[in-house]
Amino acid sequence: MIPTLQPIANHLWQSTLFAVMACLLTLAFRKHRAAVRYALWFGASLKFLIPFSLLVAAAGSLVPPTATPAPTAWAPVITQISEPFPRTLSKPAAPVHPHSPSRLPAMLFAAWLCGVAVNLFAWARQWRRAHASLRIASPVRFDARIRVVSARSDLEPGVFGIWRPVLLIPEGIERHLTPQQFAAVLAHELSHVRRRDNLTAAIHMLVESLFWFHPLVWWIGLRLVDERERACDEAVLREFGDAESYAEGILNVCKFYAQSPACVAGVSGADLKKRIETIMTRHVGKRLRVGGKLALAGVALAAAAIPLIVAVSGPVRAQSAAAKPAAFEVISIKPNTDPNNRTIGWETRPGGRFHSTGLPVLLLISAAYDVPFQSKRLSGGPDWLMSERYDVDAAAPSGAIPPSVAGKALDARIRPMLQAMLADRFQLVIRHETKEMPIYAVTIGKNGHKLKPADVQEADCSSEPGGAECHNLGGGMGRGMHGKAVDLDDVALFASNWSDRPIVNRTGLAGLFAIDTEGWTMMQPREPRTDGLPDPEAERMADPSRPTIFMIFGRLGLTLESSKGPVDTYVIESIARPTAN
Repeated sequence: MIPTLQPIANHLWQSTLFAVMACLLTLAFRKHRAAVRYALWFGASLKFLIPFSLLVAAAGSLVPPTATPAPTAWAPVITQISEPFPRTLSKPAAPVHPHSPSRLPAMLFAAWLCGVAVNLFAWARQWRRAHASLRIASPVRFDARIRVVSARSDLEPGVFGIWRPVLLIPEGIERHLTPQQFAAVLAHELSHVRRRDNLTAAIHMLVESLFWFHPLVWWIGLRLVDERERACDEAVLREFGDAESYAEGILNVCKFYAQSPACVAGVSGADLKKRIETIMTRHVGKRLRVGGKLALAGVALAAAAIPLIVAVSGPVRAQSAAAKPAAFEVISIKPNTDPNNRTIGWETRPGGRFHSTGLPVLLLISAAYDVPFQSKRLSGGPDWLMSERYDVDAAAPSGAIPPSVAGKALDARIRPMLQAMLADRFQLVIRHETKEMPIYAVTIGKNGHKLKPADVQEADCSSEPGGAECHNLGGGMGRGMHGKAVDLDDVALFASNWSDRPIVNRTGLAGLFAIDTEGWTMMQPREPRTDGLPDPEAERMADPSRPTIFMIFGRLGLTLESSKGPVDTYVIESIARPTAN
């Protein structure tokens, strides 16, 4: 595309997209008052006069020059949608002579200028026609808030002027309208004045003159006239309630007088048949309640925030494009509905492979964010996160993670990919917060720890066949903790699933240990079964003869001390069942 036309093309696309969104909103508010839809259509018209780049520049001026913009996932998407026509040119296939500039922009500008001139001339003719009637008019004493004049004219009653509007009434109109009909027509015209319809109409006339080549602009003009007249009709029905006299007054005006020019707000605009049907049924749109007002306020806030997002994140777009987020290349997610197979587990494999069997989604989120799924650190989400299970097979791009990366280093590389998969396939929206909250700090006891070192070192850990299995704890509250080669961070994280507080490792001990403990009793009563039947598992874990979790740590030569500290927490705000493979 020619460089000089790229900004114009982007502006037309942005304004068109804005108008489509306004159209969708008018459909959502189709049962409400016409004034709401009129405001939406006028916003769509006004957008044609305000380039998006101007909004971005204005938003950028609000950002302090010393502020460091934070990259956001939405900014590239917004930029791509709002500017589909690239700013940079691709290399031409054949050399272009430097002294042969394209004449197309000049030709298009000349054609546009001719169209603008034709439209402005047409509007000027209509204005002169209305102004000619106004010059020969004489004042009329009437109980109205604006100046009222009467002239010998074939034009219907209408309001002329923007800043000092005048109501122009044709002479002898009382011969064609009854007092009730005339009062209703007058109320219609005064409603135009209160709404300042001539001002908004003049602004849209400017839009039509500048963007005469865009058919959507003319369609918006029709919608504006339609909703404007319906808004005035609703105002008259609310004020008078005499629908029959009002409808007859409109029909008589249309019968004896010509329609007003576009620069005059009359009474006979829009689809007359539809208007009369609506009036006779006394249809008045619903008032905009709190929910609707909040929805419109949210849309307005989002529209205002988009330029600010683009302005703030603009300097980091190149960086975010260069550093693509880690993601699996191949993903298979299948529901596990076999009632006879209750196997639950997951593992990471060399090269960046992740495999799980019968894993509830809550445990998948737990693995992705390295947080206990049964602790207060992870909250929110629907009930099916634990009741529905899935088999997941995912592989990172070839060469993204070397086969030599294993153990916790491999898990750290896999977790961002799991997070991206959950966001993409499960539509997961999760909020991360760091809170100061009560914790249990794992410390070394007075007599020293009694931990047994593992038979392997971290360097020996591998997910390959025959390799040492590390950082894998099994069991649970009633079954104990069992791991061949785990560190104390693993132990603290695992035990947090059955603790009333997060457990944090503060021992300072490094290395791998072999952990084998018995089960412990519950720290707090387990919720009873919903069917009212006895719960043998709860009775077994609540056995007073069993040790507490404090005693379990004590037997390892460790202590759980009550303390406070910063803890990473995650709140599931929304999630959906996974999309098909």
